[in-house]
This record gives sequence, structure tokens and C-alpha cells, in this order.
Amino acid sequence: MLRVGLTGGIGSGKSEVSARLAARGALIIDADKIAREVVAPGTPGLAAVVAEFGEEVLLPDGSMDREKVGSIVFADAERRAALNAIVHPLVGQRMEELVSAAPRDAIVVYDVPLLVENGLAEMYDVVVVVDVPVQTQIERLTTRRGMSESDARARIAAQASREQRLAVADHVIDNSGTLQELEERVEALWAELTERAAAS
Repeated sequence: MLRVGLTGGIGSGKSEVSARLAARGALIIDADKIAREVVAPGTPGLAAVVAEFGEEVLLPDGSMDREKVGSIVFADAERRAALNAIVHPLVGQRMEELVSAAPRDAIVVYDVPLLVENGLAEMYDVVVVVDVPVQTQIERLTTRRGMSESDARARIAAQASREQRLAVADHVIDNSGTLQELEERVEALWAELTERAAAS
């Protein structure tokens, strides 16, 4: 089993790369998706979040108000640490369940936005970084996600720098070009990963 850590800054197109690897047969473990699963209504995770942050973090339908929780923890490192202490162990446990059910020869791609920030590079056989210039990130966030430029810059500043990500990369996918160029780069990466998986 080959464990691949996939990361990239907000607006880099990491999800696009992840989808293309999935289409080629990779098992994708999406940290963000699992983080939503473990605090779904009725889960012990959501109960723990409510115990920590209060009923006001719930929406009328009983699900977690992600915007509200985000606004609390984005502004306060201590509250963010409290949330992470609840969510991260549950995410880790769920990831291990998914991986243990995978075939032995699987190429498992962990889609982890905060791989660098949380010092997780050592956990993977290969770290792939999807990279674009900061200006490209800002353009994508403002045009595609409707963020203001100041919001986009704040989100980018809250993540690891481009240099920090590139420093841990075994493989860099430049996603500042066309979708056709991206397809070719993903194809080259996949060839490299399958060769490495076969050799291990």
C-alpha cells in the first residue's frame, strides 16, 4: 500500500487533482469530508462540540453551524485547539478504518488541506503539493467563490506559505495552466505512483 499525502493552498485546485487521481483508481481519503462526517447530527463528535461550544453552534435542523464555529475558532487559537482536540482524533480513527478496508496494493491518497500546518508530511510515503502563485489563488477565490480580496488574502495568510509547502513536497503539480496541462501532469504523477507502488 502506497500512502500519498496530497495538499495545496486554498484555491490551488487540489480537489481537481484529487478527482483525477480517483478516476485513475486511487482510494481518496478526504480529511475535510471526514471532518464533516464525524460531527454529523447524532454523532458523539457533535455532542462533544456542543458540550464545548454551547447550543448556539447548532442550526435549526440540529446540524453544526460551520460558519458560526469557524468565526469562533478562526479568531481564537485556544478555541481552535479545543475544536481540534475533539475533531482530529475522530478523523484519524475514521481514516484508519477506511484504509484498513482497502486492498493491500491500493494507492491511498490522503487529501489533507492542513498537511504542512499540522506537521504530517512524515506520515506519507510521497507528498504531492498542488501549487499556484498567490495571485492566482486570489483571482480564483474572488471570481469562483465570490470572496472579497481581503477575505481571500486572510484565508491564504492563515495557511502555510507556498515556500513551506514546497519544502515538504516530493512531487509538485503546477496548476497555473490549462485543464489539459493539468491532466497531463496528473497522468505523469499517476505513472510515477503506480511504478513506486509496484516496487514496494
